[in-house]
Amino acid sequence: MEGLAPGIRFYPTEEELVSFYLHHKLEGNREDLNRVMGRVIPVLDIYEYSPWDLPQYAGEYTHRDPEQWFFFIPRQESEARGGRPKRLTTAGYWKATGSPGYVYSSNNRCIGVKRTMVFYNGRAPIGRKTDWKMNEYKAIEGETFSSTTGEHPRLRQEFSLCRVYKKSKCLRSFDRRPIGVEIGQRRAQKSQSDERARASTHQNPAMVETRSSPESSSSGDHGCFNQTGEGSSMPMASLGNDPLWDLDQLHNWFCGGDDM
Repeated sequence: MEGLAPGIRFYPTEEELVSFYLHHKLEGNREDLNRVMGRVIPVLDIYEYSPWDLPQYAGEYTHRDPEQWFFFIPRQESEARGGRPKRLTTAGYWKATGSPGYVYSSNNRCIGVKRTMVFYNGRAPIGRKTDWKMNEYKAIEGETFSSTTGEHPRLRQEFSLCRVYKKSKCLRSFDRRPIGVEIGQRRAQKSQSDERARASTHQNPAMVETRSSPESSSSGDHGCFNQTGEGSSMPMASLGNDPLWDLDQLHNWFCGGDDM
């Protein structure tokens, strides 16, 4: 990340990835903003490459990052025709693991869906599992979806956003969340736990006393989805209710980086 002062890096939360970057990419209202975002998160069909080749195609502010790389993935033709996405590469394939999870805003609104994938060398079903992983994010269409109803959300399919990284035994940077974020996560988690407890009171009052702490009660599935934060089952929250960036701040920050 040459041209930037030491210690400055691209360090987004999951909420920022979905509500800011993916949202504005999908809307596409400002060409100048798209150019700026392209310097951080380029558009790339990652399934045309092996995962170990992807860092060299990352944005100019992130391609030297040793831990994580971000890309916008355009919708495939097979998806546009109503089919399933093809996640094959020349060296292997990406396989989804676990259940999809929700991404939450700081005001506890469900804004996106996250799916984790692992790369396998070779061809299914005898591929060899590697340390390369990916988080794929898709935005939820509309603002009225609730994860507590058990319904499946309608997703925006034009673009998805992915974070590619290599599994390691040490703690990665995006696993080290600031203290304020952890507090926000617990507040949002407690709020959801309280709502479920109130609903359960009307259905079976006798079972309310058997509930455990908010930490253990927040990990249940909603339909086939889980709540998601940074590598956990807790919903994501940011520091406070105000957005950390607006469009002009982002544009000025990156354009100003040319003069640093």
